[in-house]
Amino acid sequence: MENDFLDISQSLEVDSEVRPYTMKEAIAEAKRCLHCKVPMCKKGCPINNNITEFIACLAMGNLGKAREYLTEKTNLPAVCGRVCPHERQCQGSCVLGRKGEPIHIGQLEQFVADFDAEMELIRFNIPKKEKGKVAVVGSGPAGLTVAGDLALMGYKVTVYEAEEEPGGILMYGIPEFRLPKDVVRNEVRHIEKHGVQFICNTKIGVDKTLDDLFAEGNDAIFIGTGTAVSRGLDIPGRKLKGVMKFNYMLRRAALFRSGEITRDELPVKPGEKVLVIGAGNVAMDAARTAVKCGAAETTVVYRDVLETITAEQNEYDDAVADGVKFKWLSTPVEYIGDSSGKKLIGLKVNCDGAEEVIPCNKCIIAIGSKPARLIVSSTPGIEVNDQGYLVTREEPYGMTTLKGVFAGGDVVHRPATVVLAMKEAKKVAEGISEYVDAVRLLKSIENM
Repeated sequence: MENDFLDISQSLEVDSEVRPYTMKEAIAEAKRCLHCKVPMCKKGCPINNNITEFIACLAMGNLGKAREYLTEKTNLPAVCGRVCPHERQCQGSCVLGRKGEPIHIGQLEQFVADFDAEMELIRFNIPKKEKGKVAVVGSGPAGLTVAGDLALMGYKVTVYEAEEEPGGILMYGIPEFRLPKDVVRNEVRHIEKHGVQFICNTKIGVDKTLDDLFAEGNDAIFIGTGTAVSRGLDIPGRKLKGVMKFNYMLRRAALFRSGEITRDELPVKPGEKVLVIGAGNVAMDAARTAVKCGAAETTVVYRDVLETITAEQNEYDDAVADGVKFKWLSTPVEYIGDSSGKKLIGLKVNCDGAEEVIPCNKCIIAIGSKPARLIVSSTPGIEVNDQGYLVTREEPYGMTTLKGVFAGGDVVHRPATVVLAMKEAKKVAEGISEYVDAVRLLKSIENM
């Protein structure tokens, strides 16, 4: 039993085939860069990261300067280096990819960020917190980006997180084998050094309201709570035991890895047959997690064909390598229960015009997510669109329909990548700063 526990725990850790660069390997890779006059890699990055600049410094062994260049654009380089879709963005735009092997930009970013986390290469000149006070709700990619940017601008920032640790989806949604949690903790500590305060186990909308945060002297509030509610599939049998949503599955796996729950409390048991409905990145994460929990067979069920999946190619490839099977052109029709009508034993699908039942013990729904309504329901004046996403303005950028309340990331847009959430969050941070400056200027004029 003890060995079984260790086997499952270790299988949920970082992929064995993913090995960080050594110093020699990183510098050798950096030296391959052509330092293009018009760097296409930079154009391919949503946040226009200083790619050629940091790589040039790395090639010369100046890791401190390389980290400084990264810091100018991103608060989460160690995260981005691991989970960004580099093949579709910066790395996919590298001119060397046309003739051979592109520069492995993500691995280089990861190397520099990890080296800095261990050696503390650079120290920031933190400005005095004199420009204003801002509350950030949620500590996922958007919340961390806004908090870090505003702190470096001179704002006193407090981040409120409902979970026990900061990180949001980075901590509780992306599996350990894709993003080690110690990496997230290092990124959070880095942002704390900017002077940001984190308050956990505090659910805004329950423990505190937005009105409470304004009453505590905050000049503005940022909502970066993401899309915390998984979408369900409204077909017969959805209440059978064994039907679950992907966020529950991934969160339980994260809690198990941190030692907060036992193996018996994992939703997938060794030897079970598991189906995953959906074909995005989270579906691949859920399927691979099921495999690593000991499932005897894991199959992704998708209504269309391989060419139309929304998962990144490398995520699909990794799932295949882990032994995940795929059943195409299969539309779920009904969850099938046992004779008691309580326990799941199969999924009926319409496959190319004919119905069939796929036996399973667990079925994980991974067809997307949507924002929670907790804050909206407890705060009048914040409008959402017909799909539940917060409505925001262009001027000041990111402000909702409630004065002084801003939002960004997946809570405003459909779920996207970490770096796209960061891109929007950086623009919202500028909008918050402009708003607070304007409000404070008006108040000073009124008091003259």
